[in-house]
Amino acid sequence: VLFQGREGAFMVRDSRQPGMYTVSVFTKALSTDNNPVIKHYHINETTDFPKRYYLAEKHVFDCIPELINYHQHNAAGLVTRLRYAVSSWRKKAPVTAGLSYGKLVINPSELTRVQEIGSGQFGVVYLGYLLEKTKVAIKTIREGAMSEEDFIEEAKVLMKLSHPKLVQLYGVCFEDTPICLVFEFMENGCLSDYLRSQRGSFSKETLLGMCQDVCEGMAYLEQNSVIHRDLAARNCLVGESHVVKVSDFGMSRIVLDDQYTSSTGTKFPVKWSAPEVFSYSHYSTKSDVWSFG
Repeated sequence: VLFQGREGAFMVRDSRQPGMYTVSVFTKALSTDNNPVIKHYHINETTDFPKRYYLAEKHVFDCIPELINYHQHNAAGLVTRLRYAVSSWRKKAPVTAGLSYGKLVINPSELTRVQEIGSGQFGVVYLGYLLEKTKVAIKTIREGAMSEEDFIEEAKVLMKLSHPKLVQLYGVCFEDTPICLVFEFMENGCLSDYLRSQRGSFSKETLLGMCQDVCEGMAYLEQNSVIHRDLAARNCLVGESHVVKVSDFGMSRIVLDDQYTSSTGTKFPVKWSAPEVFSYSHYSTKSDVWSFG
């Protein structure tokens, strides 16, 4: 696990107690001196029959594979999600592990960058062209700003989604450095800037239409068991005819039971977060509704 050196790398191993198992997981969240920590969790059994298994008492499962699958999606009491299963063979999993990209791989030769159109703490977005004809937004990460694994999380979510009110992912370019994600280009940029730049010029019908667009996108996410976790006007993009689409899925999670508990030390957008996020690090479709409101 230590050899992997990745947040959430884990192994299920025999416990010192015969017949029992322990989950060992790699994390930097508990470190005060930037040294990684291996956290060990004993897999507990219930006393009733048939036996059930748990790492956190609120989340009990019929078998250990179900338990592992749940905590791969949700930290739920652990220091971090179980993100990368490792073996004793010391073969390091690729950054793209768990990413069934298939047709979405884009060759660098197919992309042309034109100009920078936006930047933030973690990355830069460029206007570009795919195959010299399709206008696209090319999203890259700043060196050292975040891990490639975290950056790829957005693609892992979006590859399972398709809706006219969600910004479409065209593909991922792995061969370029740094890795970049390629999205459909939205002519009018982020919703917050668009509203400020044309303050007072929108009719009530247009504003209601924008709200409805976001509602439709978020309703689709709920139907597909996805919690956005970072819904805000800055993370919605505006296209032609005032069409608004939800974007920026870097914090989004696919969940099994409409709730997600973030890992220890995870940063979150304070201004838009629901009270339960402050108090318990709990996210759900209801906390997304709070952010929308």
